[in-house]
Amino acid sequence: MRKYLLSAAAVCAVVAGQAAYADEAAAKKWIDEEFQPSALSKDEQLSEMQWFIQAAEPYKGMEINVLSEGIPTHSYESEVLTKAFEEITGIKVNHQILGEGEVVQAVQTQMQTKRNLYDAYVNDSDLIGTHSRLQLAYNLSDMMEGDFKAVTNPGLDLDDFMGTQFTTGPDGDLYQLPDQQFANLYWFRKDWFDREDLQAAFKEKYGYDLGVQVNWSAYEDIAEFFSEDVKNIDGVDIYGHMDYGKRAPDLGWRMTDAWLSMAGAGSKGEPNGVPIDEWGIRMEAGTCNPVGASVTRGGAANGPAAVYAIRKWDEWLRKYAPPGAASYDFYQSLPALAQGNVAQQIFWYTAFTADMVKPKSEGNNTVDDSGTPLWRMAPSPHGPYWEEGQKVGYQDVGSWTFLNSTPLDRAQAAWLYAQFVVSKTVDVKKSHVGLTFIRDSSVNHESFSERAEKLGGLVEFYRSPDRVAWSPTGVNVPDYPKLAQIWWQQIGDVNSGAFTPQEAMDRLAQEMDITMSRMQRADEQANIYGGCGPRLNEEKDAEWWYANGGAKPKLENEKPQGQTVNYDELVARWAKN
Repeated sequence: MRKYLLSAAAVCAVVAGQAAYADEAAAKKWIDEEFQPSALSKDEQLSEMQWFIQAAEPYKGMEINVLSEGIPTHSYESEVLTKAFEEITGIKVNHQILGEGEVVQAVQTQMQTKRNLYDAYVNDSDLIGTHSRLQLAYNLSDMMEGDFKAVTNPGLDLDDFMGTQFTTGPDGDLYQLPDQQFANLYWFRKDWFDREDLQAAFKEKYGYDLGVQVNWSAYEDIAEFFSEDVKNIDGVDIYGHMDYGKRAPDLGWRMTDAWLSMAGAGSKGEPNGVPIDEWGIRMEAGTCNPVGASVTRGGAANGPAAVYAIRKWDEWLRKYAPPGAASYDFYQSLPALAQGNVAQQIFWYTAFTADMVKPKSEGNNTVDDSGTPLWRMAPSPHGPYWEEGQKVGYQDVGSWTFLNSTPLDRAQAAWLYAQFVVSKTVDVKKSHVGLTFIRDSSVNHESFSERAEKLGGLVEFYRSPDRVAWSPTGVNVPDYPKLAQIWWQQIGDVNSGAFTPQEAMDRLAQEMDITMSRMQRADEQANIYGGCGPRLNEEKDAEWWYANGGAKPKLENEKPQGQTVNYDELVARWAKN
């Protein structure tokens, strides 16, 4: 009987073979049942998954922890893609979801303590200036040629990603891998704007056509018109504006996500103003050292355009938004909009699209009975200080980030998971769920041509060259976690009435300069920021800076004539491009 007994090595080989077969069978199951449509054929998908199976072999049985904020894209990853990844590779992933403020706090804590809290983060590319300076995140360009080489997918195709320009440091190296991407656009009820009676009434009162506003003057007129003239549609009280104002971390991002530059506070330059960026921080061209945020140091965080921007946010929120909006946070403002009682929103993230195309049966009153949106998205308007060539709006690029305090084997396993959830095998389906495009091959897939009319302009926008004009926070911000927390506290004091917009922005600019002065000392003494920390300018009179390339002086007229454009003509231009 002994001749039928297998050696231990032979048993292991059989078991390994069975496991490999099981992994491939799992891959086929997921490809057939979940990962359709795809940019790849099923054979190409299976080939890509076979690479993952082989590359993951040394990490089989490992359990890793990753963290992201809560949007539909990440819910899909956490609830569905972790299961697929574990069945295919044998690596278990605990994909935790927290609020964005908690994610930033966790990243900051791990960077400060060097303790491994998570093996990877989906961390906004807004931190690119931080990661490239502090060198506490793995440099992915180096790692893909070094310790990540054996676990880097040959089909990753970085050229197919739309947002890698925003996750590349000043040194030309990639520090983060895009996972989801969404723009801050204008949202409006096209069905109401198309009504001939409302068009006639608006033109009679304001002297120009009701349409997609080009400037903030038109936005304000439209907000006033729907709130104070129309008031009620089909028996429902309506409002001309939606926003949020709760004193919480997301109120800060409401402002740093290019609100000041939309008003015209920064300098010309794309993707971010040079020398003054959308935070009002000045950094001279060709350098890596921020020199100040206050007007008196050459910045613009408390300049006339910035103060105008905060004043308008506060005014519109109080005068034209639904009752209670001033106490909403980022996450509460979305379901409020779905009630269907708001005519427009100037500051609307396309990450909300997945929820805003849900059927009426799920409580969404902004679609018709067939599920077609009654609304559309369009480019953001700009304020009176804005000039051609300035930044027009913000784009979020949530990106996989790996801190070098994470043990290498855990980082390698997490790198495999990150590549899996952005792979061409998975990405078209994931894009249909979350509607946060990262790949050209996904947004241009024929399935989105078929679905475009149900997505309110999202596909047209992301297929147009205009999309590159919307950009994340740039490299002028030397330490995002330290500076971002200043914003919501000071802006919250405007909403509460404790300070005027000018007082709040003076305090904010001063606090940023104080914080940056500490960074400067740390960099000069210990090279904390790699020599690229702040080097603050000596203060000079504001009038000197107004005349010498600093903040823009106050305009005599901050409300020029309103301007609008026809939405259908706008979309036709996108399609033509």
